[in-house]
Amino acid sequence: MVPHGETDLSRLLATLSPTLQEGEFYFASLRTDLEPRDTDSVSGALADAARAAAIGAFREAEGLSLILPAAHTELPDGTARSTTQRLISLEVHSSLEAIGLTAIVSQRLAELSISCNVVAAFHHDHIFVSADKADAAVDALRGIQADAAAAGR
Repeated sequence: MVPHGETDLSRLLATLSPTLQEGEFYFASLRTDLEPRDTDSVSGALADAARAAAIGAFREAEGLSLILPAAHTELPDGTARSTTQRLISLEVHSSLEAIGLTAIVSQRLAELSISCNVVAAFHHDHIFVSADKADAAVDALRGIQADAAAAGR
């Protein structure tokens, strides 16, 4: 099968195109006992609303992890949630088979003491960082792109 998207690491880095998305987000974990469509309870209705508002989801043994817009504040009691995050999308069309992109991005951000949570979607990689470090993260990613573009000339 031919990979969908770019796999060459040099080209990926030279064309990252990091874009800071509007708004803020947070990660939350819905309890496993709140099954979909359990609207017979307030908690079930709130869980359904959170699932509908999510921009991303992943089922874990501990619960359903959701990525939610910060504006979505109503959650069932006891729902664990993260601090506020900003979303940086890498506009380059990266292949899921690409090797090394996440490592380079996360290493560079770690050097600046910026925690990152990477979500690889079908077309693009998306990076969540603390809201207060978003601008520094975008600058660092643009630096990676500029260095890679200069090296490719």
